[in-house]
Amino acid sequence: RETIQSHFAKEESLFKRGIKTLSLFFIDEVSKYKNYDAIDDKGIYATIFEEEYLNIARDRLTDSLLDANYRSYLERELKSPEKVHAGYFSIDKKGKVVDSKIKRGSESSDDISAYDLIMKNKERLLSFEEPVRFIFSHSALKEGWDNPNVFQICTLKHSDSNTAKRQEVGRGLRLCVNQNGNRMDVESCGETVHDINVL
Repeated sequence: RETIQSHFAKEESLFKRGIKTLSLFFIDEVSKYKNYDAIDDKGIYATIFEEEYLNIARDRLTDSLLDANYRSYLERELKSPEKVHAGYFSIDKKGKVVDSKIKRGSESSDDISAYDLIMKNKERLLSFEEPVRFIFSHSALKEGWDNPNVFQICTLKHSDSNTAKRQEVGRGLRLCVNQNGNRMDVESCGETVHDINVL
């Protein structure tokens, strides 16, 4: 809940600057996000996330001072909150998602398309047209993924490894980019660079 609330606050302030906000959840088990035995494939984390997301989004929409363009952006996914989040998990040497299963009646896993979006198609992911804004990850630190627009990191797992903790935080320590792909550095933002680029 706190991550979603923090996400919305950051998102609203950056939306008018043309900067898409992403939040990253590190989870302890893939099955808590993707439960392939459930009818809708949702694990407990996905279910809780969607409930909280809808509650907080609806609450924010009651604010009469909300920017009209941002209001439209928020309203767009209210009927399908499953579109605002996706997961990426470790890929084995054969290109298969670890702990993934192929859905019945399809030739490839939904996880593969989510993985491709998050790992390979950064420009699309950072577009306001792409609804995914919350990313769930498990054991994917070795993949070397980073994204300049991660502003919140929520760790839903225990770790005693200082290296792993630093790697997780490092996923959000980047200068963000706007919709034109321009880095929001001191040249483009001046002194506000430190107000914008806060993890």
